[in-house]
Amino acid sequence: MINRQDLKQLQSLTPVPALSILLPTHRTSPDNKQDPIVVKNLVSEAKTRLGEEYSQRELEPLLKNLDNLVETIDYSYGLCGLALYVSHDFAKLYYLPFPVQARVVIDKTFATRDLVYGLHRQLQYWVLLLSRGSSRLLAGTGDILEEVEDDYFTLAMTGPGGTEALPADTDSSYRDDRQRRFIQEVDRAFGTYNEGENLPLVVGGVDRLVSFFQEVSQHSAAIAGTLLGNFDRASISELTPQVWEIMQTVREAKQNQALTSLDEAVSAQKFVSTVGEAWRLAQEGRGKLLVVEKSYHEPAIISTNGGIELVAEPGGTEVIDDAVDEIIEVVLANGGEVALVEDGTLSQHQRIALVLRY
Repeated sequence: MINRQDLKQLQSLTPVPALSILLPTHRTSPDNKQDPIVVKNLVSEAKTRLGEEYSQRELEPLLKNLDNLVETIDYSYGLCGLALYVSHDFAKLYYLPFPVQARVVIDKTFATRDLVYGLHRQLQYWVLLLSRGSSRLLAGTGDILEEVEDDYFTLAMTGPGGTEALPADTDSSYRDDRQRRFIQEVDRAFGTYNEGENLPLVVGGVDRLVSFFQEVSQHSAAIAGTLLGNFDRASISELTPQVWEIMQTVREAKQNQALTSLDEAVSAQKFVSTVGEAWRLAQEGRGKLLVVEKSYHEPAIISTNGGIELVAEPGGTEVIDDAVDEIIEVVLANGGEVALVEDGTLSQHQRIALVLRY
């Protein structure tokens, strides 16, 4: 599953040519049986278009990377979308927890905008399951969880109290100290993922380990909720409803906090409403908090004065498919925050409002 660190890496690369293949996928059978056909057709389109611009010798490393990457796709694992990024010296596949439009992009940079928008419109969080035998980390996007499996996780406690038995004369203070040190190790490993992300965290495990984590963690402020129990063998399908119940509460709290901030800004006259005004002030870097209804989209064109004019339908070279997503990206790029609220909440603001810095 892709995260913001992955996005930064993709956006930092400037290979020529940079091939991006994106498509929606299906999570269940029999619908997912059509996904390999769509991939095959998009790959064929990509090869044809590349062959029109470059020689076979120039393309050989890229095409080899592409074929190898396609071979690694696990169609039984499909989420909501798929993204393949390939160049002469880079190949990466992402299973996406949100749908994207099927397309092939050949450019000087990888096509990441769909990913940026998808991530910004979904609640992201971490789930850390503590265990002496196998501490696990899961990445959450909306109601979809994905296990992190790499050099850091899963992480087991070694030595006495872990892979070895405790000495017979061990007292409880020694045992607790060993467990605290292990939890600190887990916390440091988690920090490599959460650096620069600052996402909500759900912590699970037996009561003693959860308490130790709350005591020693450098990320205790991020804890949004806890799950008590042994989750060594818990499956994703078993964990999802328990975690999502917590995160729905977090989402509601974030929405309420954003609406309170908006009310305060209205009283102080430090806000604007409507998509046109939000666009204008966001472009000036004045957006502190963008509050927008979660299903609100507006196609538009940029006018001669730099503002926007709404159009009936997306499509065409001059049309921005979604001006709302553009505003989201600008606000975030300038250090602001974005809060998505339920549809109908912002009717008095015409579905979007921007809290201003000044």
